[in-house]
Amino acid sequence: MASFTLHGIPVSRGIAIGRAHLLAPAALDVKHYLIAEEHVEAEVVRLQTALTAVHRELQTLWNELPKDAPTELGAFIDVHALILSDPMISEAPLDIIRSRHYNAEWALVTQIEELSSQFDEIEDAYLRERKVDIQQVAERVLKVLMGSEPLAAPNAVNPDDDEFMAQMVVIAHDISPADMLKFRDRSFIGFVTDVGGQNSHTAIVARSLDIPAAVGVAQASTLIEQDDWVIIDGDAGVVIVSPSALVLEQYRERQLAAQRARKKLSKLKKTPAVTKDGTAITLLANIELPDDCGPALEAGANGVGLFRSEFLFMGRAANMPSEDEQFEQYRRAVVAMKGRPVTIRTLDIGADKPLDPTEHTALNPALGLRAIRYCLSEPQLFLTQLRAILRASAFGKVRILIPMLAHAFEIDQSLAMIEQAKAQLREANVKYDASVEVGAMIEIPAAALALPMFVRKMNFLSIGTNDLIQYTLAIDRVDYEVAHLYNPLHPAILQLISMTIAAGQKAGIDVAVCGEMAGDTKLTRLLLGMGLREFSMHPAQLLAVKQEILNSDLGAIAPLTRKILRSTDPDGIADAVLALQTS
Repeated sequence: MASFTLHGIPVSRGIAIGRAHLLAPAALDVKHYLIAEEHVEAEVVRLQTALTAVHRELQTLWNELPKDAPTELGAFIDVHALILSDPMISEAPLDIIRSRHYNAEWALVTQIEELSSQFDEIEDAYLRERKVDIQQVAERVLKVLMGSEPLAAPNAVNPDDDEFMAQMVVIAHDISPADMLKFRDRSFIGFVTDVGGQNSHTAIVARSLDIPAAVGVAQASTLIEQDDWVIIDGDAGVVIVSPSALVLEQYRERQLAAQRARKKLSKLKKTPAVTKDGTAITLLANIELPDDCGPALEAGANGVGLFRSEFLFMGRAANMPSEDEQFEQYRRAVVAMKGRPVTIRTLDIGADKPLDPTEHTALNPALGLRAIRYCLSEPQLFLTQLRAILRASAFGKVRILIPMLAHAFEIDQSLAMIEQAKAQLREANVKYDASVEVGAMIEIPAAALALPMFVRKMNFLSIGTNDLIQYTLAIDRVDYEVAHLYNPLHPAILQLISMTIAAGQKAGIDVAVCGEMAGDTKLTRLLLGMGLREFSMHPAQLLAVKQEILNSDLGAIAPLTRKILRSTDPDGIADAVLALQTS
């Protein structure tokens, strides 16, 4: 196959070289893991057993048909039985298990998606509609599989056991943030999606997993074929399909160079983050789940600056996490951080993080009932979360962060709800830290322009640059068609960030940046020059940012930063920020 190159948006640095795995939307709904060689035949038998069970179900249905049942019902069962016996269903998924080492559910869905796409191309309407019958038969088999013990799951292959299995690159039209998290323990080394923007939450999770990724790669899922060799250049947002031997060698050398650079950075883990002129900087970690605390500590984080609690809720609209379940997750994170502060953001659901992806969303969900607006509209859900967070505060230092505040009444209502949750715990004689600090996320321009009402009532501020940029520049950060307009160096953005840091300093309260700008080493010195002393980012970015801090002289940076803030020339600002990196 001839080599070709696709261009998208870089979202997670690094280089991935591997085989393409096309992920159909339906495949996200089933478990998917790789089977070790010695357990492949057992997994084949597991699928064969499920197929046999469905055959018996259909036979029972036929035998129990009432005498006066419409003849169409019998014909319907016959059609499904024939489909089930067809080698495309009864044999092809078994071959997928043997050749690709997929678990049974994954192999079946992969084959069904392939068949469905073939049926879509049939001109005859009647035959084209038979796709539905195939999908219904597959659903019966999946129900049997999902009700059976996944015998191979505990024996899922170790990514290091086999080079091919450890080189799988996911290619999909789109992957939700919740689905991204399913891949954290799988044998995947990179992601490519047709849609998405640099700061969509899918991109943010890719960075948190520290896996090279490119999004907004239009038609990648249709142009790339299963098992194609693929290179993801995460730094450039470039995807090279079927690369030549020379190109492959060049990228392997770049991979090795990056690994050497990362190894060199690891020596900074225990080095305090202090500028050349002696100013101490606090480096915090952004996490999605308690298990992320290990990498955060390993990277030398001073604490957690953003625990995105919504990942405990996503995809669970019908089965919301209970207070005890939430408490246990928060407690695990607090204990894992060994006395370091853990800032837990209350439920920030909505926009590209829907509670239920199948629900009808607002015309413009980014401007709708999301984050604190949603929580205040669901007071019992909010109180349940607040009680869980407060209970966790008995085990270490916890701070509560409220997202998307814009109005004084939202601040007042949020603080009142926290007091109500405290009262409920006192009444139940449950321990909590009465002095828990409460902070506001500054991510709406109205908040940055009305800072006095925040600093009077809040203990700290955290600037969410991702949404601040989105709302200030009126850009949907998930929409790859306008992604090129997303610019953290826009003069308005820099002014709002600078104003917030200055207001916090004047009021004597901490200000952090927890958005993606905090982990961008190209912007580290600019933020330092603005007066920022607390950065929160993905653990994978922490050491690189620390290196920038260690090489920075605030005395030299400050005057250059003031000059940048006075400028309204985009090119001039970009050049000046580049110059800052060498100052």
